[in-house]
Amino acid sequence: MDALERNEKIRGELEALAEEKYKSFSSALIPGEDNMLGVRLPALRGIAKKLAKGDWREYLEQASDDSMEEIVLQGMTIGYVKAEFRELIPYLDAFVPKIRNWSVCDSTCNSLKIAKKEPEAVWEYLQTYLASEQEFEVRFGLVMLLSHFVNENYLERIFAWLDKIRHEGYYVKMAAAWNLAACFAEFPEETMRYLQRSAMDDWTYNKAIQKMTESYRVSGPDKERLRQMKR
Repeated sequence: MDALERNEKIRGELEALAEEKYKSFSSALIPGEDNMLGVRLPALRGIAKKLAKGDWREYLEQASDDSMEEIVLQGMTIGYVKAEFRELIPYLDAFVPKIRNWSVCDSTCNSLKIAKKEPEAVWEYLQTYLASEQEFEVRFGLVMLLSHFVNENYLERIFAWLDKIRHEGYYVKMAAAWNLAACFAEFPEETMRYLQRSAMDDWTYNKAIQKMTESYRVSGPDKERLRQMKR
């Protein structure tokens, strides 16, 4: 099967799974995305897992970018491939610039389980994106931290990046706030100490406090203390 046939087959499968109501619902949550079919994420994961078991290299090198779902499939396929991280790097390098909304970003990050197997290699890879000037490249780095690195080995390194990032993009700030909220849920004492010295901008800091006080994983006394710490 050549590239055109494969892409037409995938497109046909996606169109068969598309739901107009789901498309309308998703469109309201993903502003600026005009090329959406309306396929649910579990269905996309199923297709991506099949692609990852086949000739994934050829697929990724020739995949179509004609719809958001076709781009999501590429990110998920990279995540589900059984390979060493160094083999995935060229494909991630080619894919990350295609991220133009939070949904493509976050679904890809959640799929990249290789970060659990080779955390230090993935951490080093993410440094360039965390330091990028592009909004969704920084968000990619932050959501990867949120999804795979909130643990005792990387906690202080996450805090260091939250202090350094100064990107004004909304989707960067929200990802940073979610990171800090996730850190507090897992490591409240350490995160409380960080909050007392945090160099985050006020908007992101306060948004993180809001997320913490809305979380069912944070105790009542901690929520009350956090409310008093808003800037």
